[in-house]
Amino acid sequence: MASTVPNAPPEPSLSRAEMTRLVKAAVLEEGFDRVGIAAATPGLGAEFLAEWTADGRHGDMEYMERHLGARRDPNAILEGVRSVVVTALNYHAESPNHVAAGEARISRYAWGRDYHDVLRTKLQSAAARIQPSAPGERFRAVVDSAPLMERDYARLAGLGWFGKNTLLLNRELGSFFFLGALLTTAELDVDAPFEADHCGTCSKCLEACPTDAFDGPRRLDPRRCISYLTIEHRGSIDDGLAENMGDWIFGCDVCQDVCPWNRKAPKSAVPEFRPAPGMNAVALASVLALSDAEFRERFRGTPLFRAKRHRLVRNAIIAAVNQQCHNLRPAVARLLNDENGLIRSTAHWAMGHLGASGSNELQRLRLEKTNDRGADREAHLGD
Repeated sequence: MASTVPNAPPEPSLSRAEMTRLVKAAVLEEGFDRVGIAAATPGLGAEFLAEWTADGRHGDMEYMERHLGARRDPNAILEGVRSVVVTALNYHAESPNHVAAGEARISRYAWGRDYHDVLRTKLQSAAARIQPSAPGERFRAVVDSAPLMERDYARLAGLGWFGKNTLLLNRELGSFFFLGALLTTAELDVDAPFEADHCGTCSKCLEACPTDAFDGPRRLDPRRCISYLTIEHRGSIDDGLAENMGDWIFGCDVCQDVCPWNRKAPKSAVPEFRPAPGMNAVALASVLALSDAEFRERFRGTPLFRAKRHRLVRNAIIAAVNQQCHNLRPAVARLLNDENGLIRSTAHWAMGHLGASGSNELQRLRLEKTNDRGADREAHLGD
């Protein structure tokens, strides 16, 4: 939504340089770690994205293809836009805990509150600070949900370069930061684009990927990426990919964890990004036992809500198989009767890998229920 402040008294008009300083100061006062400004140039990254979707690399992410035209021009988001204010907010709250048997990992960006809400609130607050000094201008906060090529505008605004893992890298922040943007009709002074490439000959990120999702520097096939598989992919996961997912059940940080630029990345000061209890290493048993209502209660307001219960439980079943957690076999067996087809099919697949046939286990569960009903009848007759 465009930000407006009704009945705000107009202030004396500012020069472009003064307005630029005001905008940057307002953004930094909201706690952002970096800010840069780019002209609202249409067509950024459009050719690459068109080829990428034509090759089918977007997989189940149909919205990438559906909004391809809108991504070509930021006017589709804010008509009359002249400037894109790009922000970076560090989420590197703490180091990952050791994951023991029966536990799983989620990407550190999802340990705390949903970053969409956090960044959008900060950007809208910054716009409210600026608006009285720019009564004739419009602003719109954008965080992922709108079809904007944030990463391309971030490089154009001088915030960093594209790493070989396709993520934006900053010399001080590394890559553990979120990008947000404030689009405005105000014409602002732009920053110099980041032209250098500081990856050099390093290829640690490419070599470390568990599923070989990279077919070259800056060439990611999301259909093989653990982040895509655990969050976006809707169906069953092929055995060859599933076994290489390890203990990840939401997202993946491998290519970032091995990046030398993240070795000295600063810690985040944003309290909303600190890990909630049980998020920096999550117990698989607790995920396998989730009902729909429990899933909503536990994960609403966090990035994990996007995966929905059926995909998160699917991922937890795969992690239990990869860890050979035979003690979780009863928990998996109970899912053979789950109301969700994806969970049922994944549970059947898992039982064979955990030392029991899914059909045999299902028959045993039905027999137990029959025996339990018989015992209940006998107990009732004895009253």
